[in-house]
Amino acid sequence: MSKQTTVDRAELKRRREATQAHARAWGPGFFVKLILIALVDALGLYGLWMAWQTGSTAIAVIMAVLLAVVNWVYFSKRALPAKYLVPGMIFLLIFQIYVMLNTVFVSFTNYGDRHLGTKEDAIAAIVRNSQLLDLSQPTRDITLLSKGGAYYLAYVNDAGEAVVGGQDQPFAKDDAAQVAGGVVTEVPGYEVKREADFEGMGGSLPTKPVENLKVPLADDPEAGSLKVMATDFAKGQVYKPGVTYDEQTDSLIDNSDLAAGVVIYKANNQTGQFEHNGDRYPRGGGWKVTIGFKNYVKLFTDPSISMTFGKVFLWTVVFAFLSVATTFFFGLLLALAFNSERIRGQKIYRVLMILPYAFPGFMAALLFKNLLNRDYGVINNVILGWIPGFEGIDWLNGSTLMAQFTVIMVNLWLGYPYMFLVCTGALQSIPGDILESARVDGAGPVKRFTKITLPLLFVSVAPLLISSFAFNFNNFNLIYFLTGGGPVPPGGSADDPGGTDIMISMVYKLAGVGENPDYGLATALSIVIFLVVGLIAVYSFRKTRSLEDVM
Repeated sequence: MSKQTTVDRAELKRRREATQAHARAWGPGFFVKLILIALVDALGLYGLWMAWQTGSTAIAVIMAVLLAVVNWVYFSKRALPAKYLVPGMIFLLIFQIYVMLNTVFVSFTNYGDRHLGTKEDAIAAIVRNSQLLDLSQPTRDITLLSKGGAYYLAYVNDAGEAVVGGQDQPFAKDDAAQVAGGVVTEVPGYEVKREADFEGMGGSLPTKPVENLKVPLADDPEAGSLKVMATDFAKGQVYKPGVTYDEQTDSLIDNSDLAAGVVIYKANNQTGQFEHNGDRYPRGGGWKVTIGFKNYVKLFTDPSISMTFGKVFLWTVVFAFLSVATTFFFGLLLALAFNSERIRGQKIYRVLMILPYAFPGFMAALLFKNLLNRDYGVINNVILGWIPGFEGIDWLNGSTLMAQFTVIMVNLWLGYPYMFLVCTGALQSIPGDILESARVDGAGPVKRFTKITLPLLFVSVAPLLISSFAFNFNNFNLIYFLTGGGPVPPGGSADDPGGTDIMISMVYKLAGVGENPDYGLATALSIVIFLVVGLIAVYSFRKTRSLEDVM
């Protein structure tokens, strides 16, 4: 065979492979990929545009970079490994790293129920919510409308035009509205509501659904608004702001309390609120600002928080430790019992032992809350009711010690099946010849257990015990659904940390319950929880390594 023939065959093979590669590159898979990337780009560009419109420049830039990376990775022939890594990295960035960084940032702010938005938002809300009846303005003939479950007002303005507006929608001209006798009678797309539509709903006119409906007269918050009269369904009264904002002096001029005269509240950009002689403006919120380490300092120096924080922290540690200890040793005891070859029906017993683990934790907590009810619970009325003179035990709302004991016992019921499964697997993995050798050498059952079984068991289950401690340190569901954090301290309210509140439920009460939730302070406390659990985990893992080295 000639050299030329060999070269020709090699060239034909190369061309055939190139043709096949080209066909694969432009095959159905390519177009499927193109469609999917197009959808990703469309959603990404929409999110980028929304972020830019709302002033979130950083988010818009990050999204633009992510879109560029995704397109480069999935259309490049050199980035094969990245095709598998990029989706996970993006989700990690969005749902882990961003959340963690944002949580840390919030802990350094005064973000809370009265400090949610920007300064401009706070000023607009204060001016809008401080409106007073404008006695210089006549009442208006109005028509109440509804659409999509929301209510609107319509009236004829001074120019003879029909205008329609809602709670967050200033009055605007509606050419399709019909007018008769200076009153709007019909508006296409809206339903006209009459007084008879609200009969039996309670309350005085205009009744509960619309009694707080104030429609802005214009986009300017200082333009005032129109509200339905409480005594006349077809009349509206004009309200004007009782507060004005002076941009030059950066202050609020409050003339709503005529008896006290005009009061000026100066903006304090360090605390994010308007103040007069050290007192904040009482009828409005503030804005979000960075306050440094004040939340962390407040946790440890404010007597109203630090004393409670110390008690809650101590109970949290005790609760997490006892939860792990009780569930582990009870699960281990059951695992040892049902690991014996002398017991018949091991599989059936093991299935019965793990049944509590099959029920959701929050449902079990609610069930035990009813079972432990002092007046109607099965435990007091049926199980213990036969005892002469027994008046019932207040398991959950009596003394703090009783409530804490009850929480530990309920958590034992919920947690032992997990430890039973773990210990059963660990016991079965211990080589039988080791135990047999120890028995031949004269070691008794107790010595074999303490010197061989338990140390080998700890090597296997120690990481799981650490994770169980971290879980119980933040076992919010059990506390919330079983006791709600109670019992409440004397003179306290349901919003105050109670006898069984752990740190995570204290965070919830600071951030989610009460009249003025403080998200910044609650976030600072959550960072402290993270650090505590992290330090305990690091220390425990080091001890685990030393245990492995000994073995």
